[in-house]
Amino acid sequence: MTIGVVIADDQALVRGGFRVLVDTAAGMTVLGEAGDGTEAVALARRHHPDVVLMDVRMPGQDGIEATRQIKGDDDTAEVKVLILTTFDLDEYVYAALRAGASGFMLKDTSPEQLLEAIRVVAAGEGLLAPTVTRRLIESFAARAGPALVAPGALDALTEREREVLHEVARGYSNAEIAGRLHMSAATAKTHVSRLLMKLSARDRAQLVVVAYETGLARPGLFADEPRPP
Repeated sequence: MTIGVVIADDQALVRGGFRVLVDTAAGMTVLGEAGDGTEAVALARRHHPDVVLMDVRMPGQDGIEATRQIKGDDDTAEVKVLILTTFDLDEYVYAALRAGASGFMLKDTSPEQLLEAIRVVAAGEGLLAPTVTRRLIESFAARAGPALVAPGALDALTEREREVLHEVARGYSNAEIAGRLHMSAATAKTHVSRLLMKLSARDRAQLVVVAYETGLARPGLFADEPRPP
């Protein structure tokens, strides 16, 4: 299956570089280019791409509002948004994750990493660059607006599901969670799927946001630190 991609960036040279990279990759094709958020939303509605590579800071409608519109429209809600940014600590990116983006990558990432990011997001995994993503979320979680879910929403989770959610918030993949919690990869995937359903989260990125906003994960908790009691 070919992965359809829309590229949204206000710099034509950047868009051109991404187009060449994606169009020459096996199993991918560029469906359109947008110079601002308004054009990105229009292209998402016209082409229903698998992934939109979305710059955050664009003139007019920015990438955050464009992401919110794409994910908030039933017709394009299944479109995955991968945020591209120059800055690894950009509070706008956190806002984009809350708006429904599946993750983000830095613009100076290697071509191979970006292509792999597109494949992972298209497959529904979400949440790229976990170490950097975790640092960004920890830096801005305290500044967030209204939580995505009420604090009591975690009451519906089993103890095992809470453990899995905590590991997701620390940036671990399903395979890594399976190893850390001594379960099969299939079981870890099932737990994540149940978390998505119970917490009405679109993807892993929103699970991370929920974990921080409900207090299950704390700013300052990195992957090599012990789980809090």
